[in-house]
Amino acid sequence: MKKTGPTNVILRKTISFLRKKSIENNAKIWEYIADKLAAPRRSRVVVNVGKINRYTVPNDVVVVPGKVLGAGTISHSVTVAAFSFSKSAYEKINKAGGKCISIIDLVNMNPKGSNVKILGG
Repeated sequence: MKKTGPTNVILRKTISFLRKKSIENNAKIWEYIADKLAAPRRSRVVVNVGKINRYTVPNDVVVVPGKVLGAGTISHSVTVAAFSFSKSAYEKINKAGGKCISIIDLVNMNPKGSNVKILGG
């Protein structure tokens, strides 16, 4: 059977953008994130807010190559970049003083990908 890849247009554009920026900036982190996003839907990454709380310290920058869900609590501010957020996860992160941004915004802010933690990868 022929591999088709993701059919979501936004996801396809995000993957191609990440691969392009990976080559331009010589940053392998974006290529890795693109590969994780290109994985089949059944093996896509899902991370809960509680896991973000457990593996980060205040003011960390985290990228999740998939979706962030709202199970658990978060007690410190953290910048989270992900492909998508559930409504409850978005509210909990913002309430704790953190920021929810898209992966594309993170690449534009930090092209080299330095000091970025990958969760769920």
